[in-house]
Amino acid sequence: MRATDPRASGATSSPLLGAARPPALRAVIAGTGGYLPERSLTNDELAAWKGLETSDAWIVERTGIRRRHIAAEGETASDMAAKAALAALAQAGAEVGEVDAVIVATATPDSAFPSTAARVQGRLGIGKGFAFDLAAACTGFVYALGVADALIRSGQARGALVIGTEIYSRILDWTDRGTCVLFGDGAGAVFLRAVPEAEAGGRGLLSTHLHADGRFGDILNVDGGAGSTGGTGVVRMAGREVFRHAVAKLSSAVDEALAANGLGHDDVAWLVPHQANIRIIEAMGKKLGLGLDRVVVTVDRHANTSAASIPLALAEAARDGRIKPGDLVLMEAIGGGLTWGAALARF
Repeated sequence: MRATDPRASGATSSPLLGAARPPALRAVIAGTGGYLPERSLTNDELAAWKGLETSDAWIVERTGIRRRHIAAEGETASDMAAKAALAALAQAGAEVGEVDAVIVATATPDSAFPSTAARVQGRLGIGKGFAFDLAAACTGFVYALGVADALIRSGQARGALVIGTEIYSRILDWTDRGTCVLFGDGAGAVFLRAVPEAEAGGRGLLSTHLHADGRFGDILNVDGGAGSTGGTGVVRMAGREVFRHAVAKLSSAVDEALAANGLGHDDVAWLVPHQANIRIIEAMGKKLGLGLDRVVVTVDRHANTSAASIPLALAEAARDGRIKPGDLVLMEAIGGGLTWGAALARF
């Protein structure tokens, strides 16, 4: 390629207009942030509840969960999201004026409308751009990353807050030990900054791979909602069926992501999975040839925080120095829908 070729700088010329197009952009994870409610609820505390036949040993053996955080009375998904977002902006050294898009993945919004994202936008004093919620259950953060990546690559946003925030404690049947022991509340966020590909040095989101199959929607769902004609409005799950689908579908998405980028299992520095169940996490680590020392695990302390679980885990590992510049990070999740997907990013 000659130095005079406009593609050498990432620009392309239009045969119709004769003008150079802007250089290709990469969505770089510039900052991460997380927030957990103050109250921590242990397995022993759950086991002491009248009518809930469980124990710490029973929960840990089946899930790896030891405790979870519960939102305070009056605390909302947008409250938590705003705190996680501010932490992500601070780590990125970014001002709110750099944010063009706020995308919130949540199954537990403050209200049907306005969106939780719009509430976060208003709370942070962001007076430009756009904001919207995305519903894909536990896969929501991966979906939101894919959308934000596309918006940045297309030039519609230069800075995007991608947030997962959940208050599952308010949609649980606390008499059902098959579900109530699994979930917790919290929020996690990343700030994505648009960087010209030629200047990114290989950093940023490489690709996202999103899937859904609505034929299996009934094996993990919320029974009722704002537009429903009935139901209880709580989480219902066929645990064995979900587990059976999880390992196969996550494995396929992981292989798809690596193949799309010409990479192999050995190239992955860190697996940051959706924190649903330690057995699924261990199975995915084994598939990649990664011991748990290369897998970010928070499920023992956070339980399943749905769309917030991956960004919470990212924030923890980035802040304690486990994830370093240049590391290839693989994220994957499966959730109600069924939805599932994977994302590859280089920090």
